[in-house]
Amino acid sequence: MFDRIRNIRYVLILIAFLIAIGSLLVTNYLVSDLEQEERNRMEVWAEAMRSLNSADENTDMNLVLKVINGNHTIPVIIVDKDGVALSSRNIDKSFSKNGDSIPYLTSLAKDYQSKGRSIRIDMPREFDSNDFVNICYDESLILKRLAISPYIQLGLVVLFLLIATFALFSAMKAEQNKVWVGLSKETAHQLGTPVSSLIAWHDVLKETYPDDVLLPEMEKDIKRLERIADRFSKIGSIPDPKPEDVLEVIDRVVTYMKKRTSDKVVIRTHFPEELVIVNLIDSLFEWVIENLCKNAVDAMDGVGSVDIEVYDDEKWAYVDVKDSGKGIPKSDFNTVFKPGFTTKKRGWGLGLSLAKRIVEEYHKGKIYVIESEIGVGTTFRIELPKHPLIS
Repeated sequence: MFDRIRNIRYVLILIAFLIAIGSLLVTNYLVSDLEQEERNRMEVWAEAMRSLNSADENTDMNLVLKVINGNHTIPVIIVDKDGVALSSRNIDKSFSKNGDSIPYLTSLAKDYQSKGRSIRIDMPREFDSNDFVNICYDESLILKRLAISPYIQLGLVVLFLLIATFALFSAMKAEQNKVWVGLSKETAHQLGTPVSSLIAWHDVLKETYPDDVLLPEMEKDIKRLERIADRFSKIGSIPDPKPEDVLEVIDRVVTYMKKRTSDKVVIRTHFPEELVIVNLIDSLFEWVIENLCKNAVDAMDGVGSVDIEVYDDEKWAYVDVKDSGKGIPKSDFNTVFKPGFTTKKRGWGLGLSLAKRIVEEYHKGKIYVIESEIGVGTTFRIELPKHPLIS
């Protein structure tokens, strides 16, 4: 499922990239064509200015004036041979200081010339002190807007991609949540009937054989089954964490795990002297620690050590579960929490996924691999916000 989502995401990114590149190329061609077209228009405009300056009785002034007055979009500045502005057209002069537009226009003209947008024409009659003038021009507003349009399109494509990705992940997460909740509720329901029967049979055996040494152990296992059913029933329900000493909760899990693991596995705890109070759903958090311990034992093939260290600061409590197992490749640090990921021959790969869901969604904390080395071991860290009245 997650591979399919990742592939869809890559396809969307590729499509967005191709659209952006195509848009940039097409717009670049259009901008180049329009730049040449505006250059041609300005050459005609410059020729019209030259004709106006050298006009005689045979010159068709109507055509010349029509060409000159027909420029309503391209900014133009006429400067003398020294670069001082003489006149302008289609330029907003409101940016000039103290009402003197000459310095402002002269500065703009220099900028236009530096970009190669100037045309030299001879003006001997009207400007008898100048051998020539330069007609400096800038891109029209339409051309500027067209030049930035692909970047706007690229931004829209990226926005579309983000929205599509968010919608896709939201839909998949909602679907996954329904599966989790449905599976958990059905499991709790299926466990309910045999557990109730076991409780009844236990009561019968207790009355018949009150001194049987196996009855206390049977009672412990029944309570264990009840606790497991309770865990499943709470998945998908509205969380109701309560202030608990995280050290006491972890100690219960360690006591349980020690009785059910090989003597070749050493489980050690490293606790601070003071209580560490955290808002917990204790039955679910026990499940998290139990999963981490079981995974650690499996990773060590039944031989090694598991160290659980707890420490805290003003706002957070930290639980580190360190094993001496096979280790996890760095590339799988995030993958291990995805449903279906497992390195064992048997198993569904749901333990760490459930642990992540319980820690992050029910306890507003974090769980992640803090360090791991192949052949040396792995350390998982859990971060939990402390109870506000205690911190």
